[in-house]
Amino acid sequence: MLINPEIWRSQSQWSNFVCNSFSGTTTFVTFTLTFQTNELTHQQKYSKRQYMVYELIRLLHEQDGLGYRRISYKLNSWGIKTQRGKSWSNGSVHSVLKRKFQRDSRYLNQRSTIYPDQLSLFKLETITFD
Repeated sequence: MLINPEIWRSQSQWSNFVCNSFSGTTTFVTFTLTFQTNELTHQQKYSKRQYMVYELIRLLHEQDGLGYRRISYKLNSWGIKTQRGKSWSNGSVHSVLKRKFQRDSRYLNQRSTIYPDQLSLFKLETITFD
C-alpha cells in the first residue's frame, strides 16, 4: 500500500481505514499550497513623447547643470508643453524627475521581493460513496 501504517495511532484506525477503502469510501491526502508571485506587476511604459521629455530634462539638469526654473523657461521657450498641455513650472520639472525615479525604484523593489511558499500540514480525509 501507499500509506505507511506507522503514521496511524492505533491498529483499530488502520483496520477501519482498510475496511472502508473497499466498501464505497475513498481516502485521500489534502493540503494547501500558498504561493505569491510578483511577475504579474504591470508597468505602464512611457510614451515616446514622455520618454523624450524626461531625457531632455535629465540631460539639461545633469549635464548642463541647469536648475528646475531655468529648465522650465527653456522648455516653454521651445514650445514644449507638459503632458496635459500646460506650460512648465519648476515644480513640474522636478516632478518629472522625481516620479521617474520613484516609479523605477518601486518597480524594481516589487520585482525583487521574494515571497516564501507556504505548505500546510498533510491530512487524511475520507469520502463515503452511496
